[in-house]
Amino acid sequence: MQIGNYKIDVNSKVFIIAELSANHNGSLETAIETIHAAKRAGADCIKLQTYTADTITIDCDKEDFIIKDTIWSGQKLYNLYKEAYTPWEWHKKLFETAKEVGLECFSSPFDKSAVDFLEKLNVSAYKIASFEITDIPLIEYVASKGKPIIISTGIAELEDIEWALDACRRMGNNDIALLKCTSSYPAPINEANIIMVEDLADKFNVISGLSDHTMGVTVPIVATAFGAKIIEKHFILDRSIGGPDSSFSMNEQEFKSMVDAIREAESAVGKIDYRLTEKQRKGRDFSRSLYVVKDMSEGEMITVENVRSIRPGFGLHPKYFDMVMGDIVTKEIKKGTRLDLNFIKKNNGNIN
Repeated sequence: MQIGNYKIDVNSKVFIIAELSANHNGSLETAIETIHAAKRAGADCIKLQTYTADTITIDCDKEDFIIKDTIWSGQKLYNLYKEAYTPWEWHKKLFETAKEVGLECFSSPFDKSAVDFLEKLNVSAYKIASFEITDIPLIEYVASKGKPIIISTGIAELEDIEWALDACRRMGNNDIALLKCTSSYPAPINEANIIMVEDLADKFNVISGLSDHTMGVTVPIVATAFGAKIIEKHFILDRSIGGPDSSFSMNEQEFKSMVDAIREAESAVGKIDYRLTEKQRKGRDFSRSLYVVKDMSEGEMITVENVRSIRPGFGLHPKYFDMVMGDIVTKEIKKGTRLDLNFIKKNNGNIN
């Protein structure tokens, strides 16, 4: 998967997305400064959301349209999205700002008109939000544009994921990443189920990652250890400015701590390699080896009293210990001498 200048595959660094969402709080200046802050915090990308209240829902007072059991409980869907949306007339400026500071920028569209709008901005990728994974016509339309597609799985059952992937592939688009997501705001850490990051990659043969709504850095670090190659987290200048998503968003200092922790975690994960580094090889000096531990006369027999496996590791490999027992040394040897096959006389066929 190639998003702008970033190649994302099993060998690449984690691609870290700062989600702007509603955290501009209605101010273009705040949105612009948030992009600068995301860059300072170490993000690779800033992500927008492209919708209006009218493209995502309808203005209706019926019970179905009143939010329940979330941090937004009691609000009407239409009013929430009217407050939270990013004005479309800002997008060009935000894309330009991201490019100026060296961040990739793309968006989550919520209907076909948003896709058409983003195409005019030459967007490099698309994100399908968790709640849109069931909107197969939208996914097909996005996939038809031939851009990389990142899909969150927050509300998805297995068949939802399969249908979404089939929709992309029907349109000839196999450039897909799946993000493990828990669609609670904030999400309880015990529901993160990060082992799914690895399973998504294995089961569906895609890049996998994490869209995270937990508090803190633990879950992104664990996700990195489980092979996440994309991590997305909501980002805000300062939670005190408020807004619909402020309570589960990271500020600049917190986000930077997360980025640093992810970079350390991916460095610690490393690669499968049984060869030793130079430092590790030096550490073998402290391993065990066979040494003479009592002065020995020429012709004396090797026993457990005069030869032992001890530190350091410069002598004969301990695998020879049982083989040399009962053999004869061919010269006088002082205590502390490395045992060497060159001064051991074969006895009873112990040494080949």
